[in-house]
Amino acid sequence: MIERYTRPAMGELWTLENRFRVWLEVEVAVCEAWHKLGRIPTEDMEIIREKADFELDRILEIEEKTKHDVIAFLTAVEEKVGPSARFIHLGCTSSDIVDTANGVLLSRAGKMILADLDEFLVTLKDMAHTHQGRMCMGRTHGIHAEPTSFGLKMAGFYAEFSRHRERIAEAVKSVSVGKISGAVGTYAMLDPEVERITCELLDIEVDPISTQIVQRDRHAAFFTSLGLLGGGIERLGVELRHLQRTEVLEVEEGFSKGQKGSSAMPHKKNPISAENLSGLSRLLRTNGLVAMENMPLWHERDISHSSVERVIMPDSTILADYILSRMNGVIKRLKVNGDNMDRNLMASYGLFYSQRVLLALVDSGLARQEAYEMVQKVAMFCWENKVSFPDEVRKDKAISAQLDDGALDEAFDMGYYTRYEDMIFKRVFGE
Repeated sequence: MIERYTRPAMGELWTLENRFRVWLEVEVAVCEAWHKLGRIPTEDMEIIREKADFELDRILEIEEKTKHDVIAFLTAVEEKVGPSARFIHLGCTSSDIVDTANGVLLSRAGKMILADLDEFLVTLKDMAHTHQGRMCMGRTHGIHAEPTSFGLKMAGFYAEFSRHRERIAEAVKSVSVGKISGAVGTYAMLDPEVERITCELLDIEVDPISTQIVQRDRHAAFFTSLGLLGGGIERLGVELRHLQRTEVLEVEEGFSKGQKGSSAMPHKKNPISAENLSGLSRLLRTNGLVAMENMPLWHERDISHSSVERVIMPDSTILADYILSRMNGVIKRLKVNGDNMDRNLMASYGLFYSQRVLLALVDSGLARQEAYEMVQKVAMFCWENKVSFPDEVRKDKAISAQLDDGALDEAFDMGYYTRYEDMIFKRVFGE
């Protein structure tokens, strides 16, 4: 991933240097397992612990000749260790090291993403509670529907991102596995105890059955869960973008001192973060699709997945880390314009009360379709003539014949729309 969208800690995890370091962790853990089982003498194990190292430039130099990164890595390590290196990679195939290291890397990356989600959920929860009861217009198809509250909007996003966290946590668990089972997964040159001890040392689980590789449904679950996270980020981003339109302006992204919105128009304050995050979310979803394409490999393995994973493993985890952090900042600094919410509520002349009047008429004994046509007639008149719906309803003789002033006062009570807000909050936040 390009530096622009890379946060330092996640970026460091995926440097080429660090990836080889994790390979080395795996190789040394395998040696520790063999030593525990009596295959590697203590004096050799001590040398391996002390000297197992490499220089990145040397690995790359050797790879130019071997065209095989694992062999180049092993050769560079052997040069550092000396004769005791004969015990390194004992009985292993390349995928034992690479797939197990990927399990370690994805586990560590996943924990960072889960920590990001925890921070973001706190921000969404705070925003929801801060704006509980703050009335605003709910829209369907982009058109005024009925009132809701901005707190409920944020509570809805909190609930969604809680589900994203659950899915990602499960996917991290699924992908945090290793395999030290040999060329086709039969342990022919190994001992299953080596695998168990190695994975225990690396703090990951053993894949119960592997071929030469860990099967890629695990990885597909991980990357598609990140793709779903991207969908959630874009859904929130689209909401913020619509609410920032000049004609709406119910919220605004933070605009720092010295910030510029347009090279041509000095007045501009654009929803650049929400737009940026919409775009980056599409990459996450695309990478999820590619991860699913990696599942059907030939027989016990091929390497058609390998080139893809060199890209999507760092890119998707770096992007997920970045977009969560950036969206968290957007929500923390979001300016909520209550006056504009009030203005927009009444911009459609109170037509949102139409269902309340409809149901009051039904409760009075009218057939639903008859009541619907009576209310629609008044509503269309108000829309075309830009006049108050509550006023016109009170003037309408047919409706007044069915509903007295008390019934109409009740129908036009704004508080009716959020009377269950506390109940919803308790269901979402458990409070």
